[in-house]
Amino acid sequence: MIGNDIVDLDLALKESNWRRNRFLDKIFSPKEQQLILNSENQDLMVWNLWSRKEASYKIYNRKTGIRGFFPLRLECHYNDKNTGTVSIDDFVFYTQTEITTNYVYSVAVFEKEHFKKIRVLDTTTTTTTTTTTTTIIKKENGIPYLLDSVSNSMNPVSVTHHGRFQRIISVL
Repeated sequence: MIGNDIVDLDLALKESNWRRNRFLDKIFSPKEQQLILNSENQDLMVWNLWSRKEASYKIYNRKTGIRGFFPLRLECHYNDKNTGTVSIDDFVFYTQTEITTNYVYSVAVFEKEHFKKIRVLDTTTTTTTTTTTTTIIKKENGIPYLLDSVSNSMNPVSVTHHGRFQRIISVL
């Protein structure tokens, strides 16, 4: 199982004021808040931790069927700017984060070996010599799946988009 989340840093700067009163208290544990406040780049740390929580929430929702807004229950355990884990209840999700000047992008997996099996998907129409296959993303109970129009099979995907960026991933 996988989840992903991307934050467009330009859009986040324009639309999100994480420094407003009590914002951090609603989203981040005291330990996470210390990471943010002690960071050289507090903005990046906020979006790093946020994207890890969001990516992990997508797996949690898929596994349990529980939907809601409860970021404080998702606890980031920070190894470094690119790796860590997120825990909630009895679940632990492994995370990898990519940071660029334009975005912060996190992927979460339930099993570490899934990092090696992730593929980025293209949802455009693909033409082969014998047939045309259209890849369609459908949602069932709010959870995205890739519907192969030829085999009619459904494979789990994780979709994220924010501002100028979108990523759709699956596990091989």
